[in-house]
Amino acid sequence: MTVELEQADAGRDFIRDIVQADLDAKKYPQIVTRFPPEPNGYLHIGHAKSIALNFGIAQEFGGRCHLRFDDTNPAKEEQEYIDAIKRDVHWLGFDWGDNLFHASDYFEQLYQWAESLIRSGLAYVDDQSQEEIRLARGTLTEPGKNSPFRDRSVEENLDLFRRMKAGEFPNGARVLRAKIDMAAGNINLRDPVLYRIIHAEHPRTGKAWSIYPSYDYAHGQSDAIEGITHSICTLEFEDHRPLYEWLLDKLPVPSKPRQYEFARLNLTYTLLSKRVLTELVRGGHVNGWDDPRMPTIAGLKRRGVPPAAIREFIKRIGVAKANSVVDVGMLEFCIREILNKTSVRRMAVLRPLKVVIENYPEGQTEQLEAINHPDDPAAGTRPITFSRELYIECDDFMENPPKKFFRLSPGNEVRLRYAYFITCREVVKNAAGEVIELRCTYDPATKGGNAPDGRKVKATMHWLSAATSVPAEIRVYNPLFLKPAPDAANFAADINPDSLEVLRDARVEPAVIASSPGEVMQFERQGYFTRDADSTTEHPVFNRTIGLRDTFAKEVGGKG
Repeated sequence: MTVELEQADAGRDFIRDIVQADLDAKKYPQIVTRFPPEPNGYLHIGHAKSIALNFGIAQEFGGRCHLRFDDTNPAKEEQEYIDAIKRDVHWLGFDWGDNLFHASDYFEQLYQWAESLIRSGLAYVDDQSQEEIRLARGTLTEPGKNSPFRDRSVEENLDLFRRMKAGEFPNGARVLRAKIDMAAGNINLRDPVLYRIIHAEHPRTGKAWSIYPSYDYAHGQSDAIEGITHSICTLEFEDHRPLYEWLLDKLPVPSKPRQYEFARLNLTYTLLSKRVLTELVRGGHVNGWDDPRMPTIAGLKRRGVPPAAIREFIKRIGVAKANSVVDVGMLEFCIREILNKTSVRRMAVLRPLKVVIENYPEGQTEQLEAINHPDDPAAGTRPITFSRELYIECDDFMENPPKKFFRLSPGNEVRLRYAYFITCREVVKNAAGEVIELRCTYDPATKGGNAPDGRKVKATMHWLSAATSVPAEIRVYNPLFLKPAPDAANFAADINPDSLEVLRDARVEPAVIASSPGEVMQFERQGYFTRDADSTTEHPVFNRTIGLRDTFAKEVGGKG
């Protein structure tokens, strides 16, 4: 299902201004954009910005957006990634309809165009190794050197290229290069590689091909074949635009798309390099691409982040021409803003401490009424069970509290939410001196949490009945990196050792267990949580999506 974008809220940016100007000038009958992921990994939140921009523009201006897989490197591509990308785009709220394409759809046409470049004297087969080609390219201040194979005849180049296609040569033995200018100021124009030999099975074409086009060669021509009007890329492709245009000018393509660049997304406490994300997975630093600590779309989904929050975040950061770093707190704000409106309230005790209400009758229970959402009366109420034995949060009790500690302590009275006032009378410890149980009394006259004599208490605490609450595992996630700007070259040194805390003895109310898969609930005073994919009926598992307020940055702000 496609997200319905409100024009008034879509905002304006320089890309949309260009599109509007082109439509006003009647330059195109319809706007056509595309999102062209490489299927060699999972999508991350940086891709979400491109997805929202390309699909959003198409929808706002009455056009269409293609999903096109840039599947030109079978050595790194897998069907798993193709399936995951489709899943993630749909989950974000966007749909390509009938416009699903692959660069591999055009392999034969791309090959024929490559032969036409050879016949025009604009491409040649080079026998140099990858390292020799790299060394001969020159630098930003020094021109490159012509390949010793640059002046091969058209006939020899065609023969060698066809033999490359036939699979006669091993990987790396030869490449096809464009013949442009080895002294060009833009290094991307110094005879770039158009085709390389890769003997690997392709997810779609199998073993039909032994040569594969480079991204720079396949991308613009695929855009032209599909009639893309605005080819929107991130800023690192700005220097590639002259090559993009050179190829379109030299080949008999059916249309002439234009490339435009915008700033990619950079987030604090986050690395979005596909290389780093791949190494995090393969190195066992995380538990797969959908680990909730990962900035992948799959990880954010598993963590319980709603797609609406991601779309709102992308809208708020806007589209700019210059790179910048966005504080991850803005993303977290958008997540909290959405979840606060949509999440029902529940109670859970993450680190249980047993409480015995000594003056409450043994064996007796009663049903109290709890609201499901404080700002939505239509959400209704639910029953919660009160009994003699309860659980409270361990952190809600201190035997020797400081002056401004208002929660439970010996002799202090507090309110149990929806229930009664209780007072701690005795502390029970084990042989190691650890508090394992509290003996308390309750005031029956305070049912519902209010005292008829008007007395006030300074703390209201959540709780659960020991008899009816359900054991559960809770996974508390924190940022994966300690530093606001982690080092991509040595990322392992910046990994937060406390990025995951597993609480295996937590307790939740029965309504939590009855929640739907994917539903996010607010555990009162704790944060937002959702059922994990590992959860079973016998062993329920819940992930913390996000806390109620930002505490991590304050805790680690002085580090690094």
